[in-house]
Amino acid sequence: MKRLRLALCQMNPAVGDLDGNVDRIVGMLASAEEAGADLAVFPELAVTGYPPEDLLCKPAFVADNVAALHRVAEASEQCAAVVGFVDLVEPGGGRDLPRGAGIESAAEVAGSRPLRNAAALCSGGRVRGVYHKRLLPNYGVFDEQRWFAPGASSGPLFEVAGSLVGITICEDVWFAHGPVADQAAAGARLVVVLNASPYSMGRRFDRLGVIRDRAHESGCAIGYVNQVGGQDELVFDGASLVVDSSGDLLAGGAQFAEDLVIVDMDLGGLPASQPAERVQPAERVQPAEIVCVSDASRVAPSEPLRRPRPPDLLGEEAEVYAALVLGTRDYLAKNGFSDAVIGLSGGVDSALVAAIATDALGAGHTHAVSMPSRYSSEGSRSDAALLAGNLGIELSTVPIEAAHTTFARLLDPVLGGPPAGLADENLQSRIRGVVLMTISNSKGWIVLTTGNKSEVATGYSTLYGDSAGGFAVIRDVPKTLVYRLCRYRNARAGHAVIPESILTKAPSAELRPDQRDDQALPPYDVLDPVLQALVEEDRPVEDLVLAGFDPAVVRRVAGLVDAAEYKRRQSPPGVRITHRAFGKDRRMPLTNRYRERISDSGQPSADGEPTQVVGSGEPT
Repeated sequence: MKRLRLALCQMNPAVGDLDGNVDRIVGMLASAEEAGADLAVFPELAVTGYPPEDLLCKPAFVADNVAALHRVAEASEQCAAVVGFVDLVEPGGGRDLPRGAGIESAAEVAGSRPLRNAAALCSGGRVRGVYHKRLLPNYGVFDEQRWFAPGASSGPLFEVAGSLVGITICEDVWFAHGPVADQAAAGARLVVVLNASPYSMGRRFDRLGVIRDRAHESGCAIGYVNQVGGQDELVFDGASLVVDSSGDLLAGGAQFAEDLVIVDMDLGGLPASQPAERVQPAERVQPAEIVCVSDASRVAPSEPLRRPRPPDLLGEEAEVYAALVLGTRDYLAKNGFSDAVIGLSGGVDSALVAAIATDALGAGHTHAVSMPSRYSSEGSRSDAALLAGNLGIELSTVPIEAAHTTFARLLDPVLGGPPAGLADENLQSRIRGVVLMTISNSKGWIVLTTGNKSEVATGYSTLYGDSAGGFAVIRDVPKTLVYRLCRYRNARAGHAVIPESILTKAPSAELRPDQRDDQALPPYDVLDPVLQALVEEDRPVEDLVLAGFDPAVVRRVAGLVDAAEYKRRQSPPGVRITHRAFGKDRRMPLTNRYRERISDSGQPSADGEPTQVVGSGEPT
């Protein structure tokens, strides 16, 4: 039996914090060394953090990242470390350029594209070999072809603890007959995969399925380490995996938390007969070399195998809630905010945001402001106070009636009377935005907005009003999921932290008498499935009608989504929890006259004018 003790170092880097990331890597490597590991594997681009985006256009940043890698290498001892970094490759094949060597401008770096998404194996105080990512994702939130050129070979294999180990990076593992198969054909018994795979609902199961497919195809064991933490709107959930050559799950990392997973691998000889999937085409890219790192495991043959039980998986609501908490905590912490302020209306959206912020920051760092108007119900005011008491957070009250009246007087000469209709509704929202932003300026607290995905999609918000703030916690959470998350939070607590009265009353912006959301929008249980089909699945309106959706509802919702693009472009970032969020995932032109059409009969039509539906809630 050939043993190899593998350490998956599931870490939370910060983009651009080269020194901090090196300290984190070196610390986890020391723990792996102490645990007797033969090989420690860190996430994709662990040195720079992922994604570094146009920091890669800065020659100094690229050079500093290479220097940071060498600091990691100098700290390596018996336990080999596989660390993600950005490699700088000259057209002639040279690497590791010193700062400023031949690089005159950022444009030259980006234009000549000498950069590679890379992984270095470090051992005994030096870099022993480098692998370059071969498959570069360029869809959804990924833009790797903007910054990197693909690797041209399968890279070296490394003899670690007497077994051959291959290295791949993220996208490389998602395709059959790709880099993993190449390395297996060259003799690898274990392939380690460095990842920065963002969270979306259900993604963990997708990954496990892919890893099992690669194990079956290649006959190799696979160690998959994933980044954890928040980076702008992305959240990385960790949930690292180890499977044996049969695809059986041996170990796993925690979800949404740093973790060091130590697992002993049995990397015996090749099976007597390889599965048919491993029969590869004759023309393959072969590894350039085999690098001997260590010929025997540090694990004594008599030592019991370390096989930690994979952690229990979170349910869907628990998983989403954890993503929102982590994304909020990291966005604030990594951008220097210790406290947050929230407009607490007594509605379900602000209640959920307040609960998430409290769990992310602590009650002492979460501040709420009630800003009642002439239209605010007594129930909403009391619900806000009860929620704040349940969470243990500070609640201040700033009535906006005086400001509302003053603004009406100021505008009377221009408008020929006080603001009316939507203008008056939006004025109230903007007054609240001014109050919150003034508190933010004075106290240094970030404003957390409270709009959900259903509202963001349809433009049911006020520019510079309820959409004003620094971070949009539930921007990617549909309204129907908002209710599920509130009930999950209450169930977790064992009592109604979020008062039942908030969950049962009709949603309302309370900007005019007897206002309800369903007067401006379809009911949320009707609206959300249409939005999911249009936005997340990108289905044509024709498909929705043929699937049985009401043509009038589809026409109206599609028009609202199209008309609200300019609002979304001006809104703050928020946590991504679906596989297609507004922002990096979905990029529509602001000036855009194309509209899909449906005839009155519900069938698609090429005739007539495109339907333009300006937001019927709060369009500006």
